[in-house]
Amino acid sequence: MEIPITGFVVHSGDSDSNHSHKLFISSWDGRPVNVHVHPFKGNTSFDVGHCHHYAGVTEPAPSGVPHVHNYYAETSFNDQHTHLIRGTTGPAIHLACGGHYHHFEGYTTVNGSIPHAHRYSGNTGDEKECRY
Repeated sequence: MEIPITGFVVHSGDSDSNHSHKLFISSWDGRPVNVHVHPFKGNTSFDVGHCHHYAGVTEPAPSGVPHVHNYYAETSFNDQHTHLIRGTTGPAIHLACGGHYHHFEGYTTVNGSIPHAHRYSGNTGDEKECRY
């Protein structure tokens, strides 16, 4: 019986040549493992008399290694149209409590009776809530 496994190897930078790489398994038998997602939301820029709201969840990415997330969302329906946002976040920004978040930014697709795009930017929610 064969079980499909996917993953990747990361060079850890250790000086010990016996332990200089780490294997991260990202799926086992077609199911994701050791991955996480982040919520994201915000408002677009105000252009052509209106703005849009958006919210979503990033695509999964591996935990415990340098990574980014892809994201995709459709904006709210304002001024008789919507826009799409999509892209890739920046690298993880670590928090003192051990979690992290990612910055994202870009422009929406062009749409509307007066064709236009909106700028958007923000930070994802962190994967571990800090309590101070």
